[in-house]
Amino acid sequence: MKRKAIADLVRWKSSEDRKPLVLKGARQVGKTWLMKEFGESCYNHFVYFNFDEEDELKSIFETNKNPGRIIELLSIISGEKILPGETLIIFDEIQECPEALNALKYFKEQANEYHVIAAGSLLGTLLANPKSYPVGMVNLLDIYPMSFDEFLDATDPALFSYYDSVQKEQQIEEIFHKRLLDAYNNYLIIGGMPECVASWIKHKDPALISQIQRELIEIYENDFSKHNGKINSGRILMVFRSIVSQLAKPNEKFMYGAVRDGGRARDFEEAIEWLVSAGMLNRVYNVSKIEHPLAAFDKLDQFKLFVFDTGLLKAMAGIDNSAILLKNDYQFKGPLTENYVLQQLRGQFEIDPRYYSDKNSEIDFILQYGTEIIPVEAKGGEDKSAPSFKKYVSDHRPEHALRYSKRGYRKDGCITNLPLYLAGKTNELL
Repeated sequence: MKRKAIADLVRWKSSEDRKPLVLKGARQVGKTWLMKEFGESCYNHFVYFNFDEEDELKSIFETNKNPGRIIELLSIISGEKILPGETLIIFDEIQECPEALNALKYFKEQANEYHVIAAGSLLGTLLANPKSYPVGMVNLLDIYPMSFDEFLDATDPALFSYYDSVQKEQQIEEIFHKRLLDAYNNYLIIGGMPECVASWIKHKDPALISQIQRELIEIYENDFSKHNGKINSGRILMVFRSIVSQLAKPNEKFMYGAVRDGGRARDFEEAIEWLVSAGMLNRVYNVSKIEHPLAAFDKLDQFKLFVFDTGLLKAMAGIDNSAILLKNDYQFKGPLTENYVLQQLRGQFEIDPRYYSDKNSEIDFILQYGTEIIPVEAKGGEDKSAPSFKKYVSDHRPEHALRYSKRGYRKDGCITNLPLYLAGKTNELL
């Protein structure tokens, strides 16, 4: 499988300002595979150290601060001479050894000619606490589940090459439109977790996918209970398990009282921060004004929470595959579609998407594109009705207004209709 993040890693390798690189992302999104693939394809050699599996590694970092000495000892352990710029040094599950995470600082200061890359689960939660990692001494890269285009490239390379060739305002032939919509429906069911995608390629068995998704959700929930920080792990679990019912509400806004009767912000806000930092949930803030710069108008007490992978959300909601494949309308179609759109938009724009909601109107997402503000409507079918969105467009005449739906790629007046399968190309097609 090809991952777009490889291009980011190649850029990092050749950057003059390169620092040790830390990959962040939820567990099982493919960080280990990426690091090894990068080492294999872009270096003469790579050496791989896993702090979860090799306990004795920790003593090297607990007793040494000198990168030269650390390299010497790692060379002996790996049985390979580690050469600057030619050998990639990989530290996996680095969260198990805070001293190793801290040692990245010494590599930056005293031995930056060595190429060091590190990853681990729940690193985002560590990085949220600057005491526990070398601030300013590392480059950070977010790794997400496979996007729809990565999924398409892995499952149907011929169709992907058509998708990849789509240009701005191009007419998409009906035969390709139908095939791409089928692939989109499959992606809603399978999602972007590499294990699910690999299983689909090999076995084409939806029951197996569901089983893997259930097991992944169980792994994550077990991670919460193993979490031994200041935040109550039971509350983390309660927030995570409430997401489906939160999104099923008419306005989808996160309500503390829906986690537990009488629940208040102070009970659960730390648990939410933890889940967002860990990469498990994507948070979208409501804004008080649809103006540039969006972040200046965030209502910090009003937000929606989405799951980092749409396939996992489908599994958590217990949606039957036949509903997605055969029914034009089913409960939870709207939230699932929005979750998908948000997942594809992540990383495309410098500023994270927001949404707008007041007593009279609601706009699904707001994008900031340079100084321009773009309203976005996400529709799960071919339906065009969206009074708030249309009213905003007619009142403000924005340069771009986007509607994602199952309709073809075309302009309807000021509104550009992008088929849902093109969400990952939004920035390119603007």
